[in-house]
Amino acid sequence: MSLWPMLWKEVVQLRRDRFTLAMMLGIPALQLIIFGYAIRTEVRHLATVVLDESRTPESRALVSVLRNTGSFDVTEWVSTRAELADRIEGGAASAALVIPPDFMRDIKRGRTASAQMIVDAADPMASSAAMSGAARAGVARSAALGGPNGRPMPLEVRVRPWYNPGLRDEVYIVPGIIGVLLSLTMVLITSIAIVRERERGTLEQLIVTPIDKTSLILGKLVPFLGIGFVQMTVVLFLGWLLFDVPVRGSLTLLYGMTFAFIVANLGLGLLMSTLVHSQLQAMQLGFLFLLPNILLSGFMFPRSAMPAPAQWLGSALPLTYFLEVLRGVLLKGVGWSHLWEEGIILTAFALVLVSLSVNRFSKTIE
Repeated sequence: MSLWPMLWKEVVQLRRDRFTLAMMLGIPALQLIIFGYAIRTEVRHLATVVLDESRTPESRALVSVLRNTGSFDVTEWVSTRAELADRIEGGAASAALVIPPDFMRDIKRGRTASAQMIVDAADPMASSAAMSGAARAGVARSAALGGPNGRPMPLEVRVRPWYNPGLRDEVYIVPGIIGVLLSLTMVLITSIAIVRERERGTLEQLIVTPIDKTSLILGKLVPFLGIGFVQMTVVLFLGWLLFDVPVRGSLTLLYGMTFAFIVANLGLGLLMSTLVHSQLQAMQLGFLFLLPNILLSGFMFPRSAMPAPAQWLGSALPLTYFLEVLRGVLLKGVGWSHLWEEGIILTAFALVLVSLSVNRFSKTIE
């Protein structure tokens, strides 16, 4: 009969620990919502630019058929290949249709008319959808043109993948792993380390010393900054050594952007430490942050396939912008001219999160 008093004690204790109870109920609910509503594996409506060097009714008909597949949204008509490359490198477009000047002449003469579909293959899932859509558009237009004895005239849409011609998943995943590992470890290690100091009573001892709070916080965070750079260097080296992940851009630019990203996550971890009272709660809050961080940032699933509310939530995550930096520098070799927006956003995240966390830390630590 001694079991019931023990059970009642645990129930009462759980009711008092409302944070843990909320995490236990909230994490499964959040998982269900995100997996059921936000995650889409079918990539459609890829931003596409068109370079129409033919400028004929047949070239415009091909563009119309391409739109009707539902896989492409024509966002811009460009006049040069340099503009086309700039849009794909900068992430403004995921695909580009190039129609050569002799497209109409080949159709009239009964020869195979060819157009080229360039796809950003840095994301294998999105590029596979683009290749499939381009093939369907070519077949549909050939059937519509017809030919002698009802046979379709040959019309070919050739697909050319950029940045990852072999469509290797590891080339796409390994750069993302760098961002996920940095985000997870920096947030968890900071929140847990500071909570552990509070539980042991050593944090209050440090506060009463002549050290000012800014120096105290910087002293706690700077070593983690070094750990973050070591982590990134190790994963970069192993990715290159084991999986042949390229490094096409500037490492100086990448490490500069990484500094802002790490500081932002350290600030977030410090902010979490002011919201919890134990290491267990810090870990629960960290894992609650981890789930949307992985699913909504574009690490596993293309953000272009997600509904608008999920994309808005993903825009509130520093990892979303850091993944653009990682894949842009490593896979595409782009520079500051294409990544300045991500750099400014990451810097803003770092300043805001550190300011908020330091302000709340100084008010709640006493």
